[in-house]
Amino acid sequence: MTLARCAKLRCVANQGRRLLDRVLAGTPVGESPLTHSTDLPPRSARTAPWPSWAAAEVVSALVERGVPELWRHQAEAAEHAWAGRHVVVATGTASGKSLAYQLPVLSAIHGDPRATALYLSPTKALGADQLRSVEALGVPGVRAASFDGDTPMAERDWVRAHANWVFTNPDMLHRGVLPNHARWIRFFRRLSYVVIDECHAYRGVFGSHVALLMRRLRRVARRYGADPVFVLASATVADPATSASRLSGVPCEAVTEDGSPHAGRTVALWEPPLLDELEGENGAPVRRSAGAETARILADLVVEGARTLAFVRSRVGAELTALGARRVLAEVDPELSARVAAYRGGYLPEERRALERALSGGDLLGVATTNALELGVDIAGLDAVVVAGFPGTLASFWQQAGRAGRTGDSDALVVFVARDDPLDTYLVHNPAAVLDKPVEATVLDPTNPYVLEPHLACAAAELPLTADGLDEFGGDAARAVLADMVARKVLRRRPNGWYWTSHDRPHAEVDIRGSGGEQVVVVEGDSGRMLGTVDPGAACWTVHDGAVYLHQGESYVVDRLDLESGIALVHAEKPDWSTTARDTKDIVVVRTVEERRYDGVTVCLGEVEVTSQVVGYLRKLPSGQVVDSVPLDLPAQTLRTRAVWYTVDADLLGSAPGGAGLTPARVPGALHAAEHAAIGLLPLFATCDRWDIGGVSTALHQDTGEATVFVHDGHPGGAGFADRGFAAVVPWLAATREAIASCACPAGCPSCVQSPKCGNGNEPLDKAGGVAVLDVVLGVVGENSHDARHGRLGGAAGLTTTDHPTTDGTGAASTGAGGAEDDDTEDDTAADDTASA
Repeated sequence: MTLARCAKLRCVANQGRRLLDRVLAGTPVGESPLTHSTDLPPRSARTAPWPSWAAAEVVSALVERGVPELWRHQAEAAEHAWAGRHVVVATGTASGKSLAYQLPVLSAIHGDPRATALYLSPTKALGADQLRSVEALGVPGVRAASFDGDTPMAERDWVRAHANWVFTNPDMLHRGVLPNHARWIRFFRRLSYVVIDECHAYRGVFGSHVALLMRRLRRVARRYGADPVFVLASATVADPATSASRLSGVPCEAVTEDGSPHAGRTVALWEPPLLDELEGENGAPVRRSAGAETARILADLVVEGARTLAFVRSRVGAELTALGARRVLAEVDPELSARVAAYRGGYLPEERRALERALSGGDLLGVATTNALELGVDIAGLDAVVVAGFPGTLASFWQQAGRAGRTGDSDALVVFVARDDPLDTYLVHNPAAVLDKPVEATVLDPTNPYVLEPHLACAAAELPLTADGLDEFGGDAARAVLADMVARKVLRRRPNGWYWTSHDRPHAEVDIRGSGGEQVVVVEGDSGRMLGTVDPGAACWTVHDGAVYLHQGESYVVDRLDLESGIALVHAEKPDWSTTARDTKDIVVVRTVEERRYDGVTVCLGEVEVTSQVVGYLRKLPSGQVVDSVPLDLPAQTLRTRAVWYTVDADLLGSAPGGAGLTPARVPGALHAAEHAAIGLLPLFATCDRWDIGGVSTALHQDTGEATVFVHDGHPGGAGFADRGFAAVVPWLAATREAIASCACPAGCPSCVQSPKCGNGNEPLDKAGGVAVLDVVLGVVGENSHDARHGRLGGAAGLTTTDHPTTDGTGAASTGAGGAEDDDTEDDTAADDTASA
């Protein structure tokens, strides 16, 4: 090998470290944002021969497309599927999971053109990409087609009549296919395979909806004589066989040993520096925002010619990051500025497709995106990924990180930029929690009555429910829900089953994404141009009257939000300020499910009713300075869900460590601080996301009669997160106490107890008091806990975020806003996939 060739290989091998050095060189003198970096080694391929049953035409097509042989996990998963065993392949990003199901499905359809298959993905972008991949193979007899909300009405009849591999998403299956199953008889009669791609995305309430949707799908297929094999593909998850079986409703084999090669990666943990010239609320220190830091890093990487994705936690954040990077690049090279864009949900379909083509083709060098591209198009050749804020779960983090270095030709760079909140701060200073922890198990509960009831209604409308078919819907849980539905005359009970009583189908009323109804449309008032859509649950928080709305780098101000018609009218404007909604919240205990009583402390799990209302918004300058507070008159929203809470006796608080204990005047601020931090750290123990949980604290709650801190699920009926907090209450609160106490700030900051969305501007907030409250609780509860005595923290790292509590400062309820109102955190994999059935 020549010296020049050796030098080139060394340069390629060290590319990730070289890019990191370039990014560090762009930091001001004296700053040291890098808290940790490590080099993950490349992985060599382990191959397997083509199976004898694979159709020769399929193998030939794959070989021509650059697949000379199978990787071992592909062959193992394909063998299970071909043999009729349900299987989940759970291997890393870019490990070729698609081929594991393409090989058996294409071979089956090629051998019998009457056979059919169904492909489901959580996003239309991913489904469109997989369809293009199948079409490019050109296997004779395979008629693959898309059937989703973007499919023109004229094409839908052709798909029903002729397609033998249909690519769709759960939304369209729910609204467009199952309620019209009689029109799909040809397809269902020979349904051989059901592919569920990126199945780890189906968690929480959305996952519970999809699990019941799969049971409805199998039921309809059996009606026409089919019993399809389920093939699931997932990023690496804990216990994939159990997770996949719970989702699909059938026992699944798991293939987890990854045989694919992967380039080496340099992973850097990055904490933005403190800004000496600025003070936050109540004089707290302020860090440079993760978005601003990411924009600068993105610009540096684009200057280096590195193809880069920057994952940002919200739609607004993605727009601002792209705008910031373009502003920096405009001063260096205006041509480079044009090669940076934002990508997010809410764009029109033609806008998304154009951006995807530009990114895949290399016309764009840098893209700031929400997690809409986490599972989206197959993008090869990326040199770097920047993750701005922990994305929710380790599975999501490695999914995003795995976008870099997919081709395996050269090392890549991954930078995790911490947001200013307790969990992000904890992770960048505890690298093992990111780099060495196993990924999480998915959490879903198909027996949640709030989820189960609408699906039983849909199932009965599709085909009458029978007693012998209830076990797959939860058995006794389904029978209890059906009895209530019969009593309310939603269903009619007859000797041979349960029947839907209305002429109208219930499907349109069921929102499987959990967003609460139809999307709110954002329209430019002057021109009538549709700019995008907003999740209905977030509308009051993000497009209220006076809100600043960003779309493709352009800013608009909302003139009027009409919730009844689902329209937000806006006009173009570039104000110097941004807007932040403020809310109030009240919580009522409906039922206590479990209770642990200690000497002066009680820990409970139960059902609660949370009433929240957006009451105004703040206008803030880029420095963080508040310009003014504007009141709003918006309707209250009520949520019945599950919560974990603890109460503390007043005498016990009075004897808290630290001199004279907590005086009554300090108690509200102390509970408030403990609540903020507890919400931020719960994701270490429950696979939840920022929009999944909320919180309330009060010095004297009307139902408990004592000082109380609540943390509640943000979805009707709950999603299992409060239950996990209850099960791990001691290690959870111990980690919360450590996060507060180890923060170097004097009186509380966003890295420990402050929340940027606190309804009362983080007042009152007592950092030392929060530690004292947790010391009291742990001193009593911990002594009685086996886990505490053995130092077990349990649970895998899960997700970023602190909630947005409010308090009136007099001991009244202090609350954290859960659910979709948090415009700083959005699950954009859900965006734009609601089917137009």
